[in-house]
Amino acid sequence: MNIELLQDALDYGVIGILGLMSFMTVWFWIERLMYYRTIDLAAYKLKEALELDLSNNTSIISSFGSNAPYIGLLGTVFGIIITFYVMGQSGDLDAKSIMTSLALALKATAMGLAVAIPAIFFHTHIVRKMDVMIAKWEIIQKENGDY
Repeated sequence: MNIELLQDALDYGVIGILGLMSFMTVWFWIERLMYYRTIDLAAYKLKEALELDLSNNTSIISSFGSNAPYIGLLGTVFGIIITFYVMGQSGDLDAKSIMTSLALALKATAMGLAVAIPAIFFHTHIVRKMDVMIAKWEIIQKENGDY
């Protein structure tokens, strides 16, 4: 069993997944902001139709924000397991290699948090924009006597 290959696969796999989640979070946030600029609130007759259009892709941002720390933690746990396995197999208790391995394992948790914090911010920002747009729609409907 090639431990270095396993460590690299774990490291790049977790960081790769988190990087993809980060990219997609930013992508969907920007997509929603651009869409909100083009929306014509007066064209909607039903509040539910407006809510459906406004909420597209927002659950993805929320899911990434809530799950990124767990993916990072999973990478950390696997990294620590690999570190203990290597220590047990080699019988070598070199503090330098142990600390280096543990630091690399903790990198996954840090990356998970680095993805989650902006994702939750973006989701909160989008939800607030949705609430404001729905309130504006209700004002338009009341002014027109349709609501």
